Amino acid sequence: MTELAETYACVPSTERGRGILISGHPKTNKILYTNNRSILILNLDNPLDVSVYGEHGYQATVARYSPNGEWIASADVSGTVRIWGAYNDHVLKKEFKVLTGRIDDLQWSPDGLRIVASGDGKGKSLVRAFMWDSGTNVGEFDGHSRRVLSCAFKPTRPFRIVTCGEDFLVNVYEGPPFKFKSSHRDHSNFVNCVRFSPDGIKFISVSSDKKGMLFDGKTGEKIGQISSEDGHKGSIYAVSWSPDGKQVLTVSADKSAKVWEICDDGSGKLTKTLTSSGSGGVDDMLVGCLWQNDHLVSVSLGGTISIFSASDLDKSPLKIAGHMKNVTSLSVLKNVPKTILSSSYDGLIIKWIQGIGYSSKLQRKENTQIKCLAAAEEEIVTSGFDNKIWRVRLLDDQCGDADSIDMGNQPKDISLALLCPELALVTIESGVVMLRGTKVVSTINLGFAVTASAISPDGSEAIIGGLDGKLHIYSVTGDTLTEEAVLEKHRGAISVIRYSPDDSMFASGDLNREAVVWDRVSRELLLVEVADLQTCARSVCFYVGKALETSIVTGLGSDNVLFHVQLLLETSYVGFFKGNGWGWWKDCALYKQAQLDWYIAVKLKNMLYHTARINCLAWSPDSSMIATGSLDTCVIIYEIDKPASNRMTIKGAHLGGVYGLAFADDHSVVSSGEDACVRVWRIGCKHWVIPLVSVFSAVCVAEVIAFCVASAVYVHLH
Repeated sequence: MTELAETYACVPSTERGRGILISGHPKTNKILYTNNRSILILNLDNPLDVSVYGEHGYQATVARYSPNGEWIASADVSGTVRIWGAYNDHVLKKEFKVLTGRIDDLQWSPDGLRIVASGDGKGKSLVRAFMWDSGTNVGEFDGHSRRVLSCAFKPTRPFRIVTCGEDFLVNVYEGPPFKFKSSHRDHSNFVNCVRFSPDGIKFISVSSDKKGMLFDGKTGEKIGQISSEDGHKGSIYAVSWSPDGKQVLTVSADKSAKVWEICDDGSGKLTKTLTSSGSGGVDDMLVGCLWQNDHLVSVSLGGTISIFSASDLDKSPLKIAGHMKNVTSLSVLKNVPKTILSSSYDGLIIKWIQGIGYSSKLQRKENTQIKCLAAAEEEIVTSGFDNKIWRVRLLDDQCGDADSIDMGNQPKDISLALLCPELALVTIESGVVMLRGTKVVSTINLGFAVTASAISPDGSEAIIGGLDGKLHIYSVTGDTLTEEAVLEKHRGAISVIRYSPDDSMFASGDLNREAVVWDRVSRELLLVEVADLQTCARSVCFYVGKALETSIVTGLGSDNVLFHVQLLLETSYVGFFKGNGWGWWKDCALYKQAQLDWYIAVKLKNMLYHTARINCLAWSPDSSMIATGSLDTCVIIYEIDKPASNRMTIKGAHLGGVYGLAFADDHSVVSSGEDACVRVWRIGCKHWVIPLVSVFSAVCVAEVIAFCVASAVYVHLH
């Protein structure tokens, strides 16, 4: 059994030059925001308390709680509104096609019976109000000629709806049924957001012209504006009222958030300018805000969420950051507390502390995109789309100096020899490159299309997978590779290869959704191309006889069927007997001595439970479990000493697919995916109580049967 222990949430999707609209629960400190197709429910009191809704077919744009907090209405770029339960399984209640283009904002009526949505579309269909249970229209909304960026529902009677948009207009509609009442042209640029005060007496609009205008909530007449003397120096993207309706919070492209006191006459006086530490770059522009009870929330263009306390505005804000794009790589460091590193395509590396969450962004001087990441305790190695490998030193919460190595080709995979991390194996299209530190010591053209690779923890062996599904095993001597075996089991291109921590096994996955665990024993004797000796998986082998020309090995297979293997040394054949007769593998050479000291055999097979390609896999620290992640959104965990059918499956682990996996310890696995989230899963232990006598008896019987049958075969041969 597995259970979700922690979620490190993605941050809101942002776009330069556009604001984002976030909202809160009417009673608690939970907030809603969107990232790609996901709706995030984040608890400000506990950032690890996260719920994700991912049922939209297109990029989600906005989400709002109903007045009673029981339902959530969310919208996307296709113009669709979905209404679903706020708790438990988020059951879908209704779905409506509201606009012909994207929806930028929506709000519920105070009685929870109606919803108004605004955005883009064809003709006059830029705003629509409808009944939440039937979708019936409740008005006509003329007056806008361009995209409508925001809308608001007056929270008290008589009801009003206010809209604003790219045509510089603020329009007022009265109803229901709603019809045009008045229009205001006081702004000289895009009007980005409009909001009613909690008591409905006033509403405010903010614009890219750096102004904030205040209006009477009932008549719609302009009554004042916030002070321009202390005003923002850049576009104002969002505004939010305090719960008592006496103050507003605004955020701007000038990288500041401001708190304004709203007077009865409609004027606004600056109370406090809120700033938070940052690099001062473009990513520090503020594009979204929310006043949620005692929390003042701002969101930067880079996605960082800053949470201020309304009761102590001088206190440094709590910062929550995360990924905005697909998280493709994970690595767990062995230090205490347990540290997790994650990287995404946009070049962002984030450090997480298990049990706490966000720790810091690891800022690099060379902010290039990242495709692959591998980490040792004091160094990270990354590859991007610039044909370079970067070795970056870790300095606590920051990155130190970085050294780059030009590969001349696009790196596809990176593997570090964990016991000597100076040694790295880099996969390129035509072969592999071996690195020692920052020096290229060997570039090998293998003559086949390479898709994945791995180097053993001690650096003595490398496994390279190809587009043809074959695994090529090489010994590493100095700076050279010598091919020793070719394993053929997969039916699709190899996508990932990983050695077990104890170096006794390795696992591989392919694009045809199959994973295989291979066994490695001593290397004194080599059987070339006997990888399909699948009956040796989980076998108990008994060596019972040897002649000059033959040897026989008898064992108990993974399916509990007795099998025998005959080694004919001079003819280079391997024969086996299983159930109904003899079979043969041809051209399998044996070297050095007759006894079977070493072989490569399938340790765990029939791992065909994914429905799409395998993107990643990881071993538990004690090498007893392996986890696979797939495009099918699932994580599957296998126990090595049990059949693959005894798997543990985490369905829907990540919307869009799982791309990163790592074990934090023997009982928890970390995953990441296209939804830009990182999750920690707790693995429950199943305790099977079996009498010791029964186990002992079963083993004894198997040994006796194996010995008798093998002896009979031996006598027959002689």
